[in-house]
Amino acid sequence: MEYSEDLAKKLNELLEKNYDAEKGFKFAAEKVKNPQLQSFFSERAKERYDFGHELKSEIRNFGEAPEKGSSLAGDAHRTWMNLKTSLSSDKKEAVLEEAVRGEKAAIEEYNDILKDTNLPASTGSILTKQRDSITASLNKLKSMENKR
Repeated sequence: MEYSEDLAKKLNELLEKNYDAEKGFKFAAEKVKNPQLQSFFSERAKERYDFGHELKSEIRNFGEAPEKGSSLAGDAHRTWMNLKTSLSSDKKEAVLEEAVRGEKAAIEEYNDILKDTNLPASTGSILTKQRDSITASLNKLKSMENKR
């Protein structure tokens, strides 16, 4: 497999995770009653939508086709989040915990790709910017979690 095909495959996996995160954040925004959290989760969903478009463009730059749809793992995560929030007496706490877990996983996935020393500068720049934004989101989530 050529490097560009391999990189496009990794970016497609990241794209799929961003689709999952977008859906997850939309779902979280629907589940919480706190207007501040609803706004935060809606903003994160929009951000992940935008990340997806950036990744699609980068994948096309490698002459590859972007994937469509979310992953089975993402669907399973949303199902788990639904079950957890329906069983929890504190939905805000449950949703925050799941969001924190998801953001930590996303940062690890970005870091794994960013370790590639042959990564084109344009790709590295996009991924670094997105990862840093996810890190800021994680920090905000942790701060909200500590205030509960």
